Amino acid sequence: MDVTKFITACEASSQAKKTATLLKTLSVNALITGEVGVGKKSLASFILPDAFLIDASNFDELLLSLENSENIIITNLDNSPNFERLMQAIKENNVRVVATAKESFSHKMTDDLFSVKFNVPPLRERMEDVEELLKQFISDAMVLFGSNNDFDVSNFKPDLSQNALSLKRQVMMNYLLQDVKDTELMDIIEQYLYDKLGSNSDYRTLLYLYEVPLIKAGLHKFKSQVQLADKLGLNRNTLRKKIAEHKKYIGNKI
Repeated sequence: MDVTKFITACEASSQAKKTATLLKTLSVNALITGEVGVGKKSLASFILPDAFLIDASNFDELLLSLENSENIIITNLDNSPNFERLMQAIKENNVRVVATAKESFSHKMTDDLFSVKFNVPPLRERMEDVEELLKQFISDAMVLFGSNNDFDVSNFKPDLSQNALSLKRQVMMNYLLQDVKDTELMDIIEQYLYDKLGSNSDYRTLLYLYEVPLIKAGLHKFKSQVQLADKLGLNRNTLRKKIAEHKKYIGNKI
């Protein structure tokens, strides 16, 4: 997906895009804040489509870029190892900057350097955008995997823990796995386990990788521990113990 394409299906994202559109015509510095995966980088690239983009943690490289650029996008401004020196370098080189940072980021020097600041709301507050992103990511998955298979969204619960990042990863994984064969799934698990093996209790410690998804899928499908115990051929108390043992992953399933 084009990094400069920012979904604007809801009012909040539409307002953010309007602010970004205005900034394209103004020679001012701007700071875009928000959670990871909300589209800060997309908006920054929309404002300065030809600007060099660099993470603030790459301090030496960033200082060099400031000396040789007219416009620059600085991502993760809050990751700068020497924030005050960075702010001074921006002033000295008279560079136009659009920066991104986490929502909670605050520093007194940003008030002087950034004329415009605006926050991009998380996707959990932009459910209309989630619907549009879901369509886009499904389309991307079809192209990536060379398939025209439909993607069942009837029981799909979007993972918005990292906003668009987690949603895209979830769609890609679900699209890939919806038609996966047993042997392919075993190959995936084998590759995952290869680097995990090495202790004297691997069977016991890694068994949760099988038990947790089995129990979660069963509880989701049968809605009852009693029915699930019967389907799995387990004693009810044994199932309860397993659920309690894996509470970290399963949660409070009744």
